[in-house]
Amino acid sequence: MAKAFSSEDGTGSREENASNRKGTHSDFVPVLIACCLAMLAVGDNSTAIMAGLPEMTATLRLGPGEVEWVVNAYLLTAAVFIVVGGGAADQFGARRSSIAGIVLFALASLVIALAPSGLVVIGGRALQGLGAAFAVSGTLAAVSEAAPDARRAEAIGTWTGFLMLGFSLGSLIGGAVTHYAGWRFIFWLNVIAMVPAALMLLRHPANRGQRKSSMDWAGLLGLAVFMVSLISGLQALAHVRSNPFSAIIPLALAAIAFAFLVRTETRRPQPLVDFALFANRTFAVAAGLLFLVMSDIMTLLLYYNLFAQSAGGLGLSSIAAGLSLLPLSAALFGFARAAPSIAARFGMRHMLTGASLLLALGCIITFLSLHLEAKFAVLLPGLFVSGIGIALIYASAPRLGLSALPPQQAGKGSGMLNSCSFLGGTVGVTFGGILFALAGFAGVLALLGASALASAALCLRLKAD
Repeated sequence: MAKAFSSEDGTGSREENASNRKGTHSDFVPVLIACCLAMLAVGDNSTAIMAGLPEMTATLRLGPGEVEWVVNAYLLTAAVFIVVGGGAADQFGARRSSIAGIVLFALASLVIALAPSGLVVIGGRALQGLGAAFAVSGTLAAVSEAAPDARRAEAIGTWTGFLMLGFSLGSLIGGAVTHYAGWRFIFWLNVIAMVPAALMLLRHPANRGQRKSSMDWAGLLGLAVFMVSLISGLQALAHVRSNPFSAIIPLALAAIAFAFLVRTETRRPQPLVDFALFANRTFAVAAGLLFLVMSDIMTLLLYYNLFAQSAGGLGLSSIAAGLSLLPLSAALFGFARAAPSIAARFGMRHMLTGASLLLALGCIITFLSLHLEAKFAVLLPGLFVSGIGIALIYASAPRLGLSALPPQQAGKGSGMLNSCSFLGGTVGVTFGGILFALAGFAGVLALLGASALASAALCLRLKAD
């Protein structure tokens, strides 16, 4: 993951690094189990909350803006700090960083489960995002560190598979839990999963990181101000006629923060945000695809659940809404696993272009089905086709981006790709909220279709395979 700390005196000696590798193979299996359990919970948390949001909204009397921040507080915090997580793993040790992230995620889940108001939920979600940023970076590094050389690729694939499994099953789990036990139990499940994961890692203490580092505080501040101001300004666009300054001021602040960020980071030898990476066209395309596809999946899940569980929509219960998303979940899990073989057969450029067009087609099918009788049944094919497109892009874009970089930039590149992905989710949820208020779920589908076509246009920028 990303190296967010700049090196002052280099890494440790070859002998120290070799010493750190000793003894990691014997505890490979328990470390892998612990990290996969944590990622299953993180993936599930990302989508399960969507099924519980309608009941949470009614229970806590949340307004539309608060509903968006319940999602965006998590995504924004993760987007800012994901680039810090990899550096923390370097400095303090991968498993120590993992434990810190897992414990923080569990504590945040406990806060949300007991929350008396929407403000506490939003604060807890931001804390969850911070925990997820360290847990995702740390567990990936811990799995790579503990795995024997011959099994490292298999171990990382397993780690990714559990993250995607949680992501794909989250809507169903969230719907069932909300229906039978209430939305708060979604977050109790996070605690139940994270505690044993942390305990297993504690039994296998990490090697200390070898890098003496300093935090790029200016870069972190600039990144945080830019992202929060941008999302606040975009949310205020819905009220721009009645209160234009509510949008103009934060958007102007976002522009200033971005200019400050570019000026600061381009002058640092080891920047937190390395804009030079985007000079590589393939990497820039991959980052753009991740931005758009995370926007698509988070927007689709949030506003589909609000539509499906509303009296003016499908009028489904939370569990029925979760079940109706099974075609999407099946496509996400199945085609994410099949993506490497499909890319090998048709070429990455052709596969990603086709996946983008499939996502657009799925949005069209779903849009047309809104005007037919028996909406529940006819929505399913569109959701399945959309899921295929999302899965193929989401599973392939990171590999595409990292393949374009030299090995010594893989960590920093991974952090930037993850940050773009999380930021895309917040932007999508924000614009989706505006269109959902103006045109309902049909407006959201139009936004998703336009995003899919933008993805297809980006794919045409790739070199032919």
